[in-house]
This record gives sequence, C-alpha cells and structure tokens, in this order.
Amino acid sequence: MPDSFTVRRLSTHARAIDITGDLTASSEDLLMDAYDRASDDGVRAIVLSFAALQYMNSGGIGLLVTLLVRARRRDQQLLAFGLSEHYRQIFDLTRLDEAIGIHENEADAIAAARSS
Repeated sequence: MPDSFTVRRLSTHARAIDITGDLTASSEDLLMDAYDRASDDGVRAIVLSFAALQYMNSGGIGLLVTLLVRARRRDQQLLAFGLSEHYRQIFDLTRLDEAIGIHENEADAIAAARSS
C-alpha cells in the first residue's frame, strides 16, 4: 500500500487527513501539502485518521510536532483517532496526547471538533 495523505471535508470548520501507509521523515512533503490543502480559511480543526497507518517512527513523531506548531499558529485544534494501542502508548510517552486530542473513533473526533 503506497503512503498517502488524503484530505476530506468533515464540516465547514473541520477537515480530516487520512494517513495511509507509513509516517516517517520522508513523508514530510506529502503531509505538509495535505495540511496546507486542509487548512482553508475558517478551518478550526484538523482531524488526523491513523486507521490505515502501518508504521510510524521518530521522524513521523517529529512531523506531528511540526504539524502541531503550524496548527497552533493558525489557531487550529489537532485531533486524532484510529491509533493502535502501541501508538497510543507512544503518544503518551512523548506527551503528544496532551497537545493532540485522541479519540476512539471519527464520530467522537468530529464531535470534539464541533465543540471547539
């Protein structure tokens, strides 16, 4: 399965980025392009779907930190769902779970985006 980052419209103020395949340092251009496409005027929340993630390393974690910085500069909230238990533990260890809202499923992430 090739790596891809697909942007979907969830609502007027929220977009999703579906992460498919691997998230590593070599994903930077694709991920940042997807973020730019997702960040239309008025978008207040970006929901990251990890449901089709196959592998993520420290370079991928670094990209998430970069994405978080960009989102904060635009006053956007980052939310996520579809993380395996392994990657939930990594988010906990790196404290990314304190900055990125982790949800059980897409519906919960969308509800959180609406309340932001």
